[in-house]
Amino acid sequence: MFPDVPIRPDGVAIARGVVRMLAQHDRPALTEVTLRNSRRADVMAIGRDGSVWIVEVKSSVADYRSDAKWQEYRDFCDRFFFAVPPDFPSEIIPDDCGLIIADTYDGAIVREAPDLKLNGTRRKAVTLRFARMAADRFSRLSLETASV
Repeated sequence: MFPDVPIRPDGVAIARGVVRMLAQHDRPALTEVTLRNSRRADVMAIGRDGSVWIVEVKSSVADYRSDAKWQEYRDFCDRFFFAVPPDFPSEIIPDDCGLIIADTYDGAIVREAPDLKLNGTRRKAVTLRFARMAADRFSRLSLETASV
């Protein structure tokens, strides 16, 4: 419609790119994961080693500045990242958080996140919640697409 105006990816598009990037790194991911503290992580991934990553998607500076709850996610992961679009001023993201630049199609980790080390009890609870959520989503999808 407006060929000279760049399209800014929204949060859903950024999350899609993050999930694709994580899949390429053998980290299966889910979006909109409800945590035990009732917060909802935009993206959560689990690696083969059992490490849990949470990615908070911010589509704009206003989105970032209006959200102070992201620090509550750190208790539920080994590594915490922000994912932002390519034109986001990355210098406003705290240095003690990982940083992913993403669009609809892919993403790149431009700053690794520090290792927060989940304790064993919390790791088991988070992993079990992740597995049950994935199974529930898959079974609902299977039921919706099954022909009777």
